Amino acid sequence: MNRLTGAWGHFQRILIAAALLIQISSSLAQAEESRDNPALFGLEIAERTKQQESGFISSEARLIMTLMDASGNTSTRELRQKVLEMSEPDIGDKSLLVFDRPRDVSGTALLTHAKIIEPDDQWLYLPSLRRVKRIASANKSGPFVGSEFAFEDLSSQEVGKFEYLWLRDEACPAPVDDRTCFVIERKPLYPNSGYVRQVAWVDQQDFLIRQIDYYNRRNVHSKSLTLSDYRQYGDTFWRSHDLFMINLVSGKKTRLTWQSFEFDTGLTESDFDQASLRQVR
Repeated sequence: MNRLTGAWGHFQRILIAAALLIQISSSLAQAEESRDNPALFGLEIAERTKQQESGFISSEARLIMTLMDASGNTSTRELRQKVLEMSEPDIGDKSLLVFDRPRDVSGTALLTHAKIIEPDDQWLYLPSLRRVKRIASANKSGPFVGSEFAFEDLSSQEVGKFEYLWLRDEACPAPVDDRTCFVIERKPLYPNSGYVRQVAWVDQQDFLIRQIDYYNRRNVHSKSLTLSDYRQYGDTFWRSHDLFMINLVSGKKTRLTWQSFEFDTGLTESDFDQASLRQVR
């Protein structure tokens, strides 16, 4: 990537971040004036939270997935992730997850085209079968490659996918329990979600999500996700480097630990079509 392209990408990030910050800060200030509209206030909190991760244009990362069973036995997998940010408000981001190790899952890849209300488009490439399998919308609540993350958990969490409700303010979960969080409920609007609702703790200091509790279709609290080790990049957006999902029903756990991030890497939409699944190395 030449210097001109890199400079233009950096300038785009600044413009996007500035515009979103002005717009969302203004609307959030208006909502703060009247908490007697919990739905509006919850939506404004969600929009401000989304702004904290936006403006990166594209990214590439490496991460470790650690699987833990109820007895404490562990196994690890190494993955790569690519993400393309979509600027259109009615189109979600595109992402590609690729397993590198161990050998039995090497080359397995998940391609996601996030949508808003319509079901996400997702395809799974299985190298042992040399075929691309489309994930049916009814199966997106299923576990992703034996982990405690569902397919829908790994899709871009677009604001328009949910309706929101501010519930209360309370202490954030540990290890930041000295701070105060907004507690908001979000109900999926897209068909065939595995959840009837999710409850999120949003840090009032930096608008970063600290925890999400997931309620299954029977409205039972079935999983909890803790997000920690946040780091800021380019003075504009944040990333959690540690996502820890606990299945409260089975006792199993999955940790995603990010090893590295690179942004504005020159990815295009052609890097996220079905043909790219067969070309992963």
